[in-house]
Amino acid sequence: MSRIFLVPLSLLLSLLGVTFLCILANPLLAAPGGMTETFPIQKAAPIAVVIETAGSEAELRQHMRVKNDVAELSTGTIRFSEAPIGSFGFIAPQSLGIALVTQSPDLELERVAPTSNAYEIHKVADGNGLLVGFMSAEATSQITPSERPKNLRIALYSNVVEKAPAIVAVPLSKLMVDRMPIRLDPKKSESPVVLNMDLLTTANRKSPGRAQ
Repeated sequence: MSRIFLVPLSLLLSLLGVTFLCILANPLLAAPGGMTETFPIQKAAPIAVVIETAGSEAELRQHMRVKNDVAELSTGTIRFSEAPIGSFGFIAPQSLGIALVTQSPDLELERVAPTSNAYEIHKVADGNGLLVGFMSAEATSQITPSERPKNLRIALYSNVVEKAPAIVAVPLSKLMVDRMPIRLDPKKSESPVVLNMDLLTTANRKSPGRAQ
């Protein structure tokens, strides 16, 4: 005749308690042979970066690259989504304008600037993109989050010009663009260009390449 063993209630409650604590301590189990799988999280968009120093355009660009901890791309052409973290590339003004106006989920970057008025884009440590350009000294003081209004109209130049000697980097995910870049000298195809847009305090779109 089979025997039935009764487990004391106190022991049963103790076992349940231990199991519950284990679940709390390890909410997700790692996939075999790999890292723990989690849902993708959209990280907070970075703030604008301003370099407050004088120098040539090449020197200012180098200061910004050091500040953002980025290095030159190792391949000729690559999509922003596929570019390695901590890298920078260039994009022609027209291509940038189309991508921003249409809110394209990705951008195509080149290791070498395709034109002298190309914009520079940095893919920083958290995977977000920063658009590098030049502004007036007065305008740079307004783009810090603690000082600027929710919707600030800015003019970002592709190159150093007399009216825009200061280098800045603004988060792509906080830009609202409704028009294409404009050449300062319409007769010259590689004339410096200016991109007029709104800089928001919060992200209005996902950074290119982070739409997955």
